[in-house]
Amino acid sequence: MTAMHTHQLLMIEDDERLANMVTEYLNQSGLQVTHMADGTSGLQALQEPASGQPADLVILDLMLPDIDGLEVCRRIRTLSSPAAQVPILMLTAKGDPMDRVIGLEVGADDYLPKPFEPRELLARIRAILRRRGDGGPASAQPAQVLRFGSLEIDRDARTVTVGGKPADLTSYQFDLLVTLAERAGRVLSRDQIMEAVRGRELEAFDRSIDVHMGRIRAAIEADAKNPRRILTVRGVGYVFAKQQD
Repeated sequence: MTAMHTHQLLMIEDDERLANMVTEYLNQSGLQVTHMADGTSGLQALQEPASGQPADLVILDLMLPDIDGLEVCRRIRTLSSPAAQVPILMLTAKGDPMDRVIGLEVGADDYLPKPFEPRELLARIRAILRRRGDGGPASAQPAQVLRFGSLEIDRDARTVTVGGKPADLTSYQFDLLVTLAERAGRVLSRDQIMEAVRGRELEAFDRSIDVHMGRIRAAIEADAKNPRRILTVRGVGYVFAKQQD
């Protein structure tokens, strides 16, 4: 019988009390957590994991004593190793939506405002890992490639190319793109899109979807200001165009 993969999480958080509480809770839930108290040691642990197993997800605090979380996120996304693609769940100050928007813009996959319930953190983590197909049923499915003109979306390899050149998307943005592409020609509201990806109901005023859509357009459109693939339907949401280049 094959042993189940234990997901490795890296938590970069300077609040020792919070980190200890989260680590204990997640360990009890079957997840292995490595804690680092500052951005520098967190980046080193990501690139040189002590266990020898790469992190499946990073929990990243916005406020750190040396390098702020936004800069850590930027540096992760510019690494030349596979670690650059690790999903990042950013912890932000409650009531500061601008920090959340900036976090998404620099490459975070999701955010969670402080203070938070450990159960919600666990739910967010599991949703991200499910989307990646880590150990889930989707990982056993054969490769499926969606093609729209010069745009190719490989759902199995989780890669996107435009004219043969790779498009740089976060794990969450990839899932948003797939959600739209699989429903090409169908107008979806923001809540429908995000619920399909996250698998949960969302706050009524959660507008992070717009930030992600802007990043996706920048990666796959010839002109992000005049998109031809992902179109905005004013007052409703978005639609992925069936007919493209």
